[in-house]
Amino acid sequence: MSSLFEAAGLEDDAPRPLADRLRPKTLDEVVGQDHLLKGEGPIARMRAQKRFASIILWGPPGVGKTTIARLLAEESGLEFEPLSAVFSGVADLKKAFDRARARRQAGRGTLLFVDEIHRFNRAQQDGFLPVVEEGIITLVGATTENPSFELNAALLSRAQVLVLKRLEADSLELLVKRAEDDIGRPLPVTPEARRTVLELANGDGRYLLNLVEELFSLDRTEPLGPEDLSTYLQRRAPVYDRDRDEHYNLISALHKSVRGSDPDAALYWLARMLEGGEDPLFLARRLVRMANEDIGLADPTAIHAALAAKETYDFLGSPEGELALAQAVVHLACAPKSNAVYNAYKTARKAASETGSLPPPKHILNAPTKLMKSEGYGEGYAYDHNAEGGFSGQDYFPDTMKDRPVFYEPTDRGREAAIGERLAKWREIRAIKKGGA
Repeated sequence: MSSLFEAAGLEDDAPRPLADRLRPKTLDEVVGQDHLLKGEGPIARMRAQKRFASIILWGPPGVGKTTIARLLAEESGLEFEPLSAVFSGVADLKKAFDRARARRQAGRGTLLFVDEIHRFNRAQQDGFLPVVEEGIITLVGATTENPSFELNAALLSRAQVLVLKRLEADSLELLVKRAEDDIGRPLPVTPEARRTVLELANGDGRYLLNLVEELFSLDRTEPLGPEDLSTYLQRRAPVYDRDRDEHYNLISALHKSVRGSDPDAALYWLARMLEGGEDPLFLARRLVRMANEDIGLADPTAIHAALAAKETYDFLGSPEGELALAQAVVHLACAPKSNAVYNAYKTARKAASETGSLPPPKHILNAPTKLMKSEGYGEGYAYDHNAEGGFSGQDYFPDTMKDRPVFYEPTDRGREAAIGERLAKWREIRAIKKGGA
């Protein structure tokens, strides 16, 4: 049905944003997603076979998810039916399905495009299953969040997940050139400022074109330099959501950079998270975990550095307290690494769960009553401080555990090297005494 503007012939005269004017007219004009659209890419194969299946497009904002869906509908001859999970509910889905059924009866198919599909709850997602299975709709969902966490397994089994990439510099440059051709003049910036504009876009093509349109609207005779851009353009806040996929990706990058002894990368990921608005105390807790899990006794001061950073941040707050977190990150990244205690505890827990409720050996039990003494409690116990070298060599495992397990195996790094030497000596003495018994 025509809108009032169309009926009056006014819609074509309305000004259109640059990003809308430059929207690709064919799939071949889409930039930055050649791994999907060219060669043996999954969408390229669908086009070659003229068989379009349901898909989930997963990628950051401004990389072409909506455009690809619309062009797929045009190329396949399907009716394009758009929905946004932000503004739609069960009633909207039912109406869309009913329209699709009516089209099918008339011999036409429907491509149902659902933007932000991850925002539908589990029950709403289940509603897609029968209409997808019956072929009433071809579903194209778009999401910025990891489908593995946000979408039902049943829905994922019926739709192929395709990952879109953030736009690289060459793709962004191509968009700027298209804008220049559309406007009819070069972007009014120096070459250095042009590179800065591409960096400000942060891989988002739509945001880049909005920046470019704003620059074209300026009334200037001299081209802008990099230092001028901050006057006219607002720097975009980093893409970061504290309770979504990016949160877990970045904390994983920080943790692995510390584990990999790379202080520079670790500082970068710390700064990325803080700039994105992450809770500094969450980061402090993770630093404590890193000190225990990845450093342990190779550097026993690491845990103190992590806890001190937390205390310092509590005392100073932001931004001064963030320096304490940075210092702890560098300390942990530069420390010798060992997960020996971490592994030892996991193995000990497994052994504890498998051996039930075995009692300690009687010789290490206290005997405060005559009955307990008569039962042999404390009999033969050797007080280690009175033994030669402060080591008695007694066995402290349950009597029925004949094969003495070894859980903790220190590395030869940092302070654990000396611990390993002591343990080797003690284990040798204990083995001799056990053999003599």
